[in-house]
Amino acid sequence: MFGLGFPELLLILIIVVVLFGAGKLPQLGRGLGEGISNFRQGLKGGDDKPALDDKKQQS
Repeated sequence: MFGLGFPELLLILIIVVVLFGAGKLPQLGRGLGEGISNFRQGLKGGDDKPALDDKKQQS
């Protein structure tokens, strides 16, 4: 993957944990996942809102 080996990926993970803290990692991952999902929907040209937004509106 882009010429990165295990040591390089481990170093990147350590830097992310130091910068953001272990407690923020789940929020970071969730935000990244939602961003990728929205990007894919934008590429498809779909005007429908994601199911996740529907669940938030019902609560």
